Amino acid sequence: MREKMGTNWLVLSYTVLALLFTKSAEAKIIATTLKHGFPSSMIIQPAAVQQNDQLSLSDKESNQIYYKEKFFTQILDHFNYNPQSYHTFQQRYLINDKYWGGPTTNSPIFVYTGNEGRIDWFAQNTGFMFETAPRFNALLVFIEHRYYGKSVPFGGNKETAYANSSTLGYLSSAQALADYAAVILDLKNNLTAADSPVVVFGGSYGGMLAAWLRLKYPHVAIGALASSAPILNFDNITSSFSFNNIITQDFRSESENCYNVIKRSWQEIEETAAKPGGLEILRKSFKICKNYMSTDYLEGWLGTAYTYTAMTDYPTPTNFLNPMPAYPVKQMCKAIDDPKTGNNTFEKLYAAASIYYNYTGDAKCFNLIDRSDPHGIRPGWNWQACTEMILLTDGNTEDSIFPASNYSYNDRLQYCKSNYDIDPRPTWIPTEFGARHIHRVLKRFGSNIIFFNGLRDPWSGGGVLKDISKSVVAIVAKEGAHHVDLRFSTSEDPEWLRDVRKREVHIISNWLSQYYHTLADFS
Repeated sequence: MREKMGTNWLVLSYTVLALLFTKSAEAKIIATTLKHGFPSSMIIQPAAVQQNDQLSLSDKESNQIYYKEKFFTQILDHFNYNPQSYHTFQQRYLINDKYWGGPTTNSPIFVYTGNEGRIDWFAQNTGFMFETAPRFNALLVFIEHRYYGKSVPFGGNKETAYANSSTLGYLSSAQALADYAAVILDLKNNLTAADSPVVVFGGSYGGMLAAWLRLKYPHVAIGALASSAPILNFDNITSSFSFNNIITQDFRSESENCYNVIKRSWQEIEETAAKPGGLEILRKSFKICKNYMSTDYLEGWLGTAYTYTAMTDYPTPTNFLNPMPAYPVKQMCKAIDDPKTGNNTFEKLYAAASIYYNYTGDAKCFNLIDRSDPHGIRPGWNWQACTEMILLTDGNTEDSIFPASNYSYNDRLQYCKSNYDIDPRPTWIPTEFGARHIHRVLKRFGSNIIFFNGLRDPWSGGGVLKDISKSVVAIVAKEGAHHVDLRFSTSEDPEWLRDVRKREVHIISNWLSQYYHTLADFS
């Protein structure tokens, strides 16, 4: 078994190396390069099963999701005074004033700090804000992250904006936070809502941004709900084995046989590929389209399915990454354990992978080299993962569901030098925002932050899992998955999930009450 494989395959869905290398060379580099993103950064949707650009929403969700699209003239560079720093671009934000009580009552403003993708996609997957707004008479605002969606500098010309490190150099988390602060303050000014309190929300990378905005701009936001935000997943603060250990435990907790079948399968794939006609056997077994086939890509395709299914192991059916049933890890293991497949490992794996890639049953074959980007992620996140978002997720122990491997910074360095001629800065995020000894630091410094983590989410290993103080609190759900608390509620939600949301609402209510009391005292 080749140590290089690890779970580094997740970059498969995301790289643009096909533009630079032959297919064989690309496969070699991808197999040895890093995994470097959040779920939205690494989605594989084979051409045969790509979904419509708009989400499939329930009637309830469709009735609740309403917003106007607006744009703010944003400065290109908040931190320098060079001539180009003063260039501007149009930054998109979505606004819903249906429930807002208005400025005369100082009604709150709930802001979503946009992730690495189109903001409408995140708005459609953040039902908690829409459902909570009426209770607080809140204005809803979803701000798009620079360089994503319609918020692209250099006149909106993506070819120019993404051309090289000189133009991409204005894409960073610090610039994004400054953007959000500028939009919020300008919006409050235009609405004559100077005293309306702001609470920020975010999930995944957006959750990291929400927490950091509260810490960096406490005069802008009175509190933050940071859901599934792995702010400790840097600079060896969290073990590089943590991510895949959690995926392993997710599957192993469902079935020991399921775990063993997947764990043994990589060697069987390698041995089959080495035989005469082996690649064709694999292609037919997994219904791979005839345009391209390689062992590295197939392993990546399977690994992506296991990883994202574990990450989005929601208790209800969803359509966030792909259409999937409730408890999809359980469904994958049921497919693997199905006695009808006997000892046919590939038939078992195909049935499991179909839970993620083809639950609708529409796919006829799977395109391993599809380069579609339905949510507007590429190549912005590639850049961020080569500069500051150096997330440690690639290690695998001997017990891992994936082949044993160690995290290699050199893999990332090679990729980033090849594509951007830059060196990553793995220690910058902890330097800029703090991460090491976070409990000791934030106990004396931070306030009004909720960190939610579901322990079935691989990113939870890099999250804040214990209360730091009375107002910097951790809500941990043993059965929770990636920012499940922010999703729309359903009648099928388990009691623990309802309790999580009730607690979050209660804490936010206390923040607002404290704010209004303070406002009255100073008046």
